[in-house]
Amino acid sequence: MKITPVKGTNDYLPSQTALRDRLQATILSVYRAAGYDRITTPILEDIENLDKSEGGENLNLIFKVMKRGEKLEGALEKGDYKNLADMGLRYDLTLPLCRYYANNRAHLPAPFKCIQTDRVYRAERPQKGRLREFVQCDIDVLGDSGSDCEIELIATTAKALLKVGFEGFTVKVNDRRVLRKVLTVCGFEEEKFDSVCISLDKLDKIGAEGVHGELLEKGCSAEASDKLLALFAQQVTLSRALEFIGEECEEGARLEKILCDSEMLSGGRYNIVFDLTLIRGQGYYTGTVFEVSVPGYPGAVAGGGRYDHLVGKFIGEQVPAVGFSIGFERIFGILQEKGVDAIENARGRLAVIYEGSFAQAHLQAETLRDRFDCTLFVKPKKVGKLLSNLEKSGYSGFVYADNIEDIRMFGENR
Repeated sequence: MKITPVKGTNDYLPSQTALRDRLQATILSVYRAAGYDRITTPILEDIENLDKSEGGENLNLIFKVMKRGEKLEGALEKGDYKNLADMGLRYDLTLPLCRYYANNRAHLPAPFKCIQTDRVYRAERPQKGRLREFVQCDIDVLGDSGSDCEIELIATTAKALLKVGFEGFTVKVNDRRVLRKVLTVCGFEEEKFDSVCISLDKLDKIGAEGVHGELLEKGCSAEASDKLLALFAQQVTLSRALEFIGEECEEGARLEKILCDSEMLSGGRYNIVFDLTLIRGQGYYTGTVFEVSVPGYPGAVAGGGRYDHLVGKFIGEQVPAVGFSIGFERIFGILQEKGVDAIENARGRLAVIYEGSFAQAHLQAETLRDRFDCTLFVKPKKVGKLLSNLEKSGYSGFVYADNIEDIRMFGENR
């Protein structure tokens, strides 16, 4: 039998798990302090819900769960191979949240501000930065269409990233509706907007000529393509984009407020920028979208946006919704690369070394547990080796059970 985990999943050593626990606890404390309530949902969702969720490329990465027993046998006998699955593992936390809200809204406040920190699953081709099982940390607001929601989400997510040790990161903000108006002015056909956006998203990778070539291959007019890339010949600020649109743009004014207020709340600790090329892959986004990038590390460490139509798929009426998700595995990986092995435990971790009765030693350890996390160890022949290993493992100090008041902290004279 294999001793390694399935590709795209990980085992975590105690020191790694301690770091992950502290990261999640820190993020959760920031979210709760901002007035968000935590919920949990099953990892399994109805396959129909997943297939109709407009999750973009993620729909091709669903782990499907086959029917069981007679239902599976019946589907196989009929040759109904497209309907062998009736459930799937969630690929993000947004679709489950919308189903949860539709099912429980009679018992929830309005607006509903919630937290989800949980595992999600995607049938990725495993490689660095792409796992099949990973954790997301989400905050969402449902039932409020105001721009203050976006401002609060950006400020709260940024505060969480600051608190876990990130500095100088950049929050990129855009609004899909502003981008669509730009594409309309350029002369692109509406049915090709999504395809144009996919190409435009590659601007920093393949350059203007590469994007222009792709657009022509997709059947877009040379005139529209030229006009779009001329706009991107220099930095596209929000004011330039609105000037290009050339008409009153309600979404542009809203976006300007979000950018201005978010920059004020940042206090210079992180950057807020407008990025017209920011699109986000999920098809359910309807307006504002945002991402967070960290200097020196490719890709985003957090992202989200407004998805005002997704709840409506369940209940037949529109419910405004917006969320921001921290890519937990990304921030965990970056902190590990930086050599952060563990986040300091404010209480401290103490080893209680004993001989003889475990029960008596346990009672002695209980007297310290209001101040320390205590672990009991039988006194070995080579105490020095034990102490060395404990110090390397992140213990704060040790004490002998028969002399419980004589606490000795590592780094002090023993």
